Amino acid sequence: MYVKSQVHNVGIELTVILGRCQLPMHQLLKMGRGAIIPLGTGENEQVWILANNHPIARGEIVIDGERLTVMITEPADVHEYNAAA
Repeated sequence: MYVKSQVHNVGIELTVILGRCQLPMHQLLKMGRGAIIPLGTGENEQVWILANNHPIARGEIVIDGERLTVMITEPADVHEYNAAA
C-alpha cells in the first residue's frame, strides 16, 4: 500500500494546445503588445491535451462562466499528434 500512496502524490503537468502557427521571424519580431497570433484552429475544433509533453487525449473548449475549461472527448492518437506537429 505504501507504494500506491506515493504514486498518487506524483505531480503531472497538463498542457492544452489550442493551436499552432508558423510565422517568419521578421513578422514575429514586429509583434508587440496587442498583436494577434493566428492559431489556424477553428472555433469548434478539438484541442490536444498533453501530460508531461506526451499526448494523452483530445478535448473541446468549454466556457464555464468566465473560465475556459476543457472537456475530454477521446484518447489521443499519437500518430495523429505527430503528423500535426
